[in-house]
Amino acid sequence: MNSMWTVMSFTMRNKLRSKSFIVTTIILGVLLCVGANVPYLLDKFASGGGPTKVGYAVSAQGEVQGEVGDIIKGLEMEFGKAEEQAVQLVPVEASGSPDEQAAALKQAISDKKIRGYLVFNPNEAAGFPDVTYYSKKMLDMDTAQALQNGLRTVKTEQAVKEANLSQEQLSKLFDPVKLESVQINESANGKTEEEQGTAIGLTYAILILLFMSVMITGQLIATEITAEKSSRVMEIIVTSVSPLKQLFGKVIGTFLVGLLQLVVLVGAALANLLQPHNRDSLESMGIRLDSIEPQMVIFAVLFYLIGFFLYAMLFAAVGSIVSRTEDLGQAVMPITILTLAGFYIAIFGLTQPDSALIKVCSFIPFFSPFIMFLRIGLANPAWWEIALSVAILAASVLLIGWLSAKIYRAGVLMYGKRPSVKDLIKAMKAFNV
Repeated sequence: MNSMWTVMSFTMRNKLRSKSFIVTTIILGVLLCVGANVPYLLDKFASGGGPTKVGYAVSAQGEVQGEVGDIIKGLEMEFGKAEEQAVQLVPVEASGSPDEQAAALKQAISDKKIRGYLVFNPNEAAGFPDVTYYSKKMLDMDTAQALQNGLRTVKTEQAVKEANLSQEQLSKLFDPVKLESVQINESANGKTEEEQGTAIGLTYAILILLFMSVMITGQLIATEITAEKSSRVMEIIVTSVSPLKQLFGKVIGTFLVGLLQLVVLVGAALANLLQPHNRDSLESMGIRLDSIEPQMVIFAVLFYLIGFFLYAMLFAAVGSIVSRTEDLGQAVMPITILTLAGFYIAIFGLTQPDSALIKVCSFIPFFSPFIMFLRIGLANPAWWEIALSVAILAASVLLIGWLSAKIYRAGVLMYGKRPSVKDLIKAMKAFNV
């Protein structure tokens, strides 16, 4: 046992002292700090830019005659009601033929007086002009949507006036309908929209953390074992430490280093997210950190631990049968594909957490660390489903750990060409684990 702790502490010291680990942690920490402030920065830039200035043609006297003038007045009133004005209508002197008016409006865009302009074409059949919005920006969807909503409201108001409705009838017609979305939960009163938004955000964050942790630390384990084997250091190590103690020492040591790195990164992200300006921005998106359910955190830790050791054992076993680091990428490809499949199925499940594919995959051990946690956060599975998934996953970790130990015991001293499955089975039978 002492030799295993020696391997573990040696692995931890090497990782913590390496410049690559320190630089990577600092870079990831900075990126997470920036990412945690993205909602605030988006709000800041969005509000700081002001409304989009949209021009329309007026005569030399600054007038717009007829039906178009009424539409412009209606739009100005509609946009003025909003707390944050999305569009500001700007009159542009443009008289003469339609081509001359278009030239004057394009010149106003070049002079940066406006960002786009409206053109009204009569449509007697519809009883309302056809409106075209011209802009240099390819995908100016927000402005176009605001204009469309405003024009729809103006058209409705004109139709209502023609119908001679009373003020009471107008109020009933235009009062907004209040709709609150609540997720049904058999064990509680259900999740509100804010709790649903928080659950989605937390689930997405945990999925990414688990995926990154498995890929980064798993590759570290496999690379270190292969490097020791290719440099023949393994022959010296096995004379004083048994291969099994090496395996578990490296896996546990790398896990503790990865966990320390994860705590630092998550701490940096939370320290920024809990700042008042970021908290307000998240609440505007329907995410409240104080509404995170404790059981979500518990299940996140549980599936993170079990999922990590499941994949770490696989990476260690594969690393032990590769003699050159150049061949490691190809050897770990199947494990990488399994990890990517679990992650991308979970990303698909964010919008379809109750689909048959998600339910089936939540009981497959290679996918359940991602998928079952997703279902717990978004779909409220039955308690027996969670218990069954955890039991299958835990049994798989023990089975794969035992199998990986046999592979590691047989593979660490097998040099030259990568052994075939038949060679591995023959070598594994020679050792009892």
